[in-house]
Amino acid sequence: MIALSYKSKQYGLIALKVLILMGTFGYIYLKIAQNESISFSEFIVTIRNRQSTLILLFFGFAAANWFFEILKWQTVISPVKKLSLATAARQSLAALTVSLATPNRIGEYGAKAYLFAPDKRKQVLLLNFFSNFSQMGITCIFGSYGLVYVADNFGLSISITNSVLIILTLIFFGITAYIFKEKELIVKGLSIGKILRYTKNLPMGLKVKTILYALLRYIIFSSSFYFLLNFFGAEINTYEAMPIIFTMYLLASVIPTIFIFDVVIRGGIAVWLFSLAGIPEWPVLCTVLAMWLLNFVIPAVWGSFYVVTHRHT
Repeated sequence: MIALSYKSKQYGLIALKVLILMGTFGYIYLKIAQNESISFSEFIVTIRNRQSTLILLFFGFAAANWFFEILKWQTVISPVKKLSLATAARQSLAALTVSLATPNRIGEYGAKAYLFAPDKRKQVLLLNFFSNFSQMGITCIFGSYGLVYVADNFGLSISITNSVLIILTLIFFGITAYIFKEKELIVKGLSIGKILRYTKNLPMGLKVKTILYALLRYIIFSSSFYFLLNFFGAEINTYEAMPIIFTMYLLASVIPTIFIFDVVIRGGIAVWLFSLAGIPEWPVLCTVLAMWLLNFVIPAVWGSFYVVTHRHT
């Protein structure tokens, strides 16, 4: 009876892994083969017509981006378990594979929590939340500057009515968060109040290092986007491009997306913002696709190996 139960569990895990891989690779195929905004074959031809040595630079940017993401995870999870860099890499890439086909990559929380013992999973969720919140905080800081720059330099005006609505919305969410801060709304045993108290009690060194790695990641992938934009023929200077990139990442982060439409929506945001500076659609779409391939698809394919070979203990 025990052996049968064990076998059933193993078969269930194998089926789950197969479903995860089918979802991930199906999602990648859907984005590449059925993307009406940009032809993948034309995208490849465009790359071939450019200076090939620069492609190594972009792979270097993507590797650096993931290196600091892995360091960030290694640092933030240290109160639960000290991980080697190799183990942190396996967990980060496997979690990406699992989460790639989920809305706003929300599946990453469950994937990383699953990698630890049941009694540690709530703590893992809290630490992962702090890690992602740090990245989001950096995005909001730079994005706010970018939004002000874009609004001021490209004639985007916000009416008094819209301003009042935004302020009232923020007040509403603030009051709601205060009222329900001790309620267990998402995970049993966790509330907004507990999350805030837990984060407050984290070691200062851990907080500083996590935020520093988040900042370095942001600088790397923002710079990578700018250099790719130039690689694909967009003529725009650094001082004008970077605030637009900051704004693009802010809007892409705060807009909830269903996984089927996320690349389309984010590509649309980028095309609209850069059109304000007179940049054609093609180099922007090529840049968005290249960033997605370098920073998500290739690491997810790599991470699929760790999903298949992982043995839960």
